[in-house]
Amino acid sequence: MCFVVKYRKDIFLKEKYVEHMKNVMLEIEKRYYIAAETIGFDEDHVHILVQAAPRYSPSRVIQITKSLTARELFAKFPEIKKELWGGEFWGDGGYIGTVGEGSNAGIVRNYIKKQGRKGDQLRLIDFAEP
Repeated sequence: MCFVVKYRKDIFLKEKYVEHMKNVMLEIEKRYYIAAETIGFDEDHVHILVQAAPRYSPSRVIQITKSLTARELFAKFPEIKKELWGGEFWGDGGYIGTVGEGSNAGIVRNYIKKQGRKGDQLRLIDFAEP
């Protein structure tokens, strides 16, 4: 899944926000059984490969993830609110796709791991295993 910071602000250039986001994802895993297998950050968005309990729809996974990460980031770092006025951390919407372990999960995993490379336009096809 992928979602962007409101106003495309480059929040994730600061390592403290990246680390806290990863910690919040660990807490989400314990409480909701939504495991972040791989997380990749660019300055204004995040890609996450998750495994979720079957009781959650894909849209519910995004809702849980976006609401809890936003709440915890605002609570720990109130200075973010000055950049993201309006009380919202994430932009509207997001992308979520499903992958199977036998299909393209490895390609998606490699793509997410490579996020944050400056000047590179990443394409999924570049990560296909020969």
